[in-house]
Amino acid sequence: MYLKNTSQLLFDDLDKNQLSLRETGLQAIEKSINAVKPKNMMEKSLKIQNGKLLIQNDEFDLLKFKKIYIIGGGKAAAEMALSLERYLKSFIDIDYEGIINIPKNTENQELFIESKISINIASHPIPNESGFKGTKSMMEIVENSTDNDLIFCLISGGGSALLPLPRQSINLEDLQKINSLLLSSAVSIHEINTIRKHLSDFKGGNLAKKLYKSSGATLISLIISDVVGDNLDAIASGPTVPDNTTFKDALEFLKKYDLLNKIPNSIKEYLEKGLSNHRLENPKPYDPCFTNVHNYLIGSVTSAVEEIKFFLKSKGYTVIYFSNNVIGEVREFGKSLYALMLQHLENYSNQEKLEKSALIGTGELTVSIKGNGIGGRNQEMLLSFLNNIKTKKLNYNFVIIGVNLDGIEGNSKAMGALVDNYVLEQMIIKNIDPEVFLENNDSNSFFKELGTELITGPTGCNVNDIILILFSN
Repeated sequence: MYLKNTSQLLFDDLDKNQLSLRETGLQAIEKSINAVKPKNMMEKSLKIQNGKLLIQNDEFDLLKFKKIYIIGGGKAAAEMALSLERYLKSFIDIDYEGIINIPKNTENQELFIESKISINIASHPIPNESGFKGTKSMMEIVENSTDNDLIFCLISGGGSALLPLPRQSINLEDLQKINSLLLSSAVSIHEINTIRKHLSDFKGGNLAKKLYKSSGATLISLIISDVVGDNLDAIASGPTVPDNTTFKDALEFLKKYDLLNKIPNSIKEYLEKGLSNHRLENPKPYDPCFTNVHNYLIGSVTSAVEEIKFFLKSKGYTVIYFSNNVIGEVREFGKSLYALMLQHLENYSNQEKLEKSALIGTGELTVSIKGNGIGGRNQEMLLSFLNNIKTKKLNYNFVIIGVNLDGIEGNSKAMGALVDNYVLEQMIIKNIDPEVFLENNDSNSFFKELGTELITGPTGCNVNDIILILFSN
């Protein structure tokens, strides 16, 4: 069991239908986490056959390489590294070593005691000195490699913060300042990563560029997606793939949110320099630096969705995957949920009545931080939903679960929260106004008070968020 507070969520005071909906919803989340565990996704993508390593449809004879290195970072990188090492150990004659950047409190850190892969604890979401030193060590590996070497790069969400290597004219303190500024604004993750890529010597394809200039060694990048659309150049800001964005884009996004005059001068000056000097631009498609680079997407939220759909259908639910592109401001989406639910129910009003149905959505919403409370994007989205329906009467049983499958969201210790008829009823009985919590970005305090925050701790996973809505008559 990944959920640690199940007993708090399932209790005798719930009526039969409500208890059943909660049980089913929580079981679905358990299965979704297991489906996107990095170890499981690595095992699906990597195989050993006839003494060779098979990655999806490609074959690599690892014994032809003089040395193998493992680098990279992200929330899922630790479990990815341990899984990869199990494969490498099966090749007795292989010489390998490496270093990865991971966030603190990552699961199974003790398993690296006997590993040839070093772990470096870095900071997320704001980069720190430790992350900088670890990334520099990775670049030293790249610079000292030979054309007979193989480098595995393990990439997952969170890598943008965990793998900092600012351009020479930018110091770490200024990089921290702009990250804090971007994360506290309504800037989308795509826009944030566009800016990050143009401030980095590692991201935006610059790792591949450095490798090409150093040795041209073979690089295999194993990638787990946490972004909507699974665009490889957006995952951890794409260190091993072409960058389709430009300095012009980065500057336009800063202007769009009125941030250009708020960022450190060193960053503003560098971006403006890049605009006028095309040689500073990140490598684009067809750049020769990607000739010997092999990128593999080995997992995404799709695995979780398929597992949930299979499970719910086995329970008699009609399931609709309503969107794989849930983006935008959390409060606006929270308000729209009520209309989405009504539309779903209306679609079946003139057809055969469904006893049980479900909606699934995936993506990543954006929070505009104005208060100083505790919370996260899924919790705030659900709080906005409750604030929108607090005066409305619902004549059907429902449960909504919104979760970040990483296990931690925002500055809270929760992965998300659960709302249903019982929560709505208790909110009214106890005279708790969600708008008060909403204005202070204090969604976690609200759900903690009502006992429906979801607690797992870090899961080692890193994919898009999941919104699950269940209905029953």
